[in-house]
Amino acid sequence: MSQEHRRQRPAPEPRASNVNSVLSIAVAVLAVLLGFFILRDLRNDTSVASPESGQVDESATQETTVETIAVETTAAPVVLTAFKVQIANASGVSGSAGLLTTEMQGRGYIVQPAINKSEVTPKQTVTVVYYLLGSEAPAAEVARELGGVATAPMPTPIPTETGSLGEASVLILLGTDVAGKPLSILAGGTVAPPAIITTTTAG
Repeated sequence: MSQEHRRQRPAPEPRASNVNSVLSIAVAVLAVLLGFFILRDLRNDTSVASPESGQVDESATQETTVETIAVETTAAPVVLTAFKVQIANASGVSGSAGLLTTEMQGRGYIVQPAINKSEVTPKQTVTVVYYLLGSEAPAAEVARELGGVATAPMPTPIPTETGSLGEASVLILLGTDVAGKPLSILAGGTVAPPAIITTTTAG
């Protein structure tokens, strides 16, 4: 037999050792990955404010501020030609309603011919501007023109000699406080004695 045949062939390495090597590498890689993720989570957690650490997360402390803008609202100006005024003399001063009618027309108001109060309405010492529903703003403008007299909803029955207003929506029930006084004085708030009117014309 030759020397080559006499030499013993080396025994093959067991497969178990190869498997153990692969498992060891896999476990090592897995451990590294787990450690990386754990460290990353810990860093994220420490960025949040905690009472013990005293650290404050900037994103958690952002305040939302709302800026409020004051908007000025002004009432629309009253158009004097958009409504009609009726003046009823309840002052007992003859001709005072006709005089006020002329002055109001000179200021741009549409005023119906002057009339007297109803028979059941007593003599008035205080002028009141009455208005129909929806004519509150025109009534307030008329009251301002008369020096700031009171306004009120239209009573029932209407206190005019006809019991109606015609096309008017605002009624001036003229009292002795305004009767015979020019609008220039009334608007300025100056009290003046009533003018002496000698005419006997009704209204």
